[in-house]
Amino acid sequence: MAEPSAATQSPSVSSSSSGADASGAAAGSGGSPGACPGLGGKSCASSCADSFVSSSQPVSLFSTSQVHDLIFWRDVKKTGLVFGTTLIMLLSLAAFSVISVASYLILALLSVTISFRIYKSVIQAVQKSEEGHPFKAYLDVDIALSSEAFHNYVNAAMVHVNKALKLIIRLFLVEDLVDSLKLAVFMWLMTYVGAVFNGITLLILAELLVFSVPIVYEKYKTQIDHYVGIARDQTKAVVAKIQAKLPGIAKKKAE
Repeated sequence: MAEPSAATQSPSVSSSSSGADASGAAAGSGGSPGACPGLGGKSCASSCADSFVSSSQPVSLFSTSQVHDLIFWRDVKKTGLVFGTTLIMLLSLAAFSVISVASYLILALLSVTISFRIYKSVIQAVQKSEEGHPFKAYLDVDIALSSEAFHNYVNAAMVHVNKALKLIIRLFLVEDLVDSLKLAVFMWLMTYVGAVFNGITLLILAELLVFSVPIVYEKYKTQIDHYVGIARDQTKAVVAKIQAKLPGIAKKKAE
């Protein structure tokens, strides 16, 4: 007699247990409708909004760590390739025109790709193989720039453009007399630099400095910081004397 009673009670027990499981799942999701499982009670709408905001941030082509590793010669092969390629390009531009350098580069690239294409075609004809186009994997790569990515790059560039415009207006309209005088002195010195070097030569020197100064500074950081500190203190003293002799700035400081 006990067995039938247990059998009759089992449906109610199972229904109550399933109800408890459902209530527990609802409590685990915060009890709010629209909550996504596995998000800790966070709603699907808020999670989608967060993902949209994170994806709309500007994306940079090269990260800061990559540039840092490049100029500090962390990977000698990669840095040597970049340094050698750009240096050869700048030296070519110093000896030839931009049109000639671009034409020779395109001709060299086409010579390599066309020769490789003909070579693979001959090999396939001799071996009677059907490997297909040798650059098939690269031809299938999607390199299209989406409108969202384009707008992200434009927005990131506009931030720097706006900062540059504000700085130019501040300097040329003499918001700070000392800063405008610094610009004038710097431009006066650049006239002498321009009389000796042209733009390509300055770019070559800049590249040599970019790929040599950081690694030298990393090795002799203590000594360089000591002398730079001395020079900075002397510069501040000279600027303070100039500001004290200028009536407008002295009056502003007194107020």
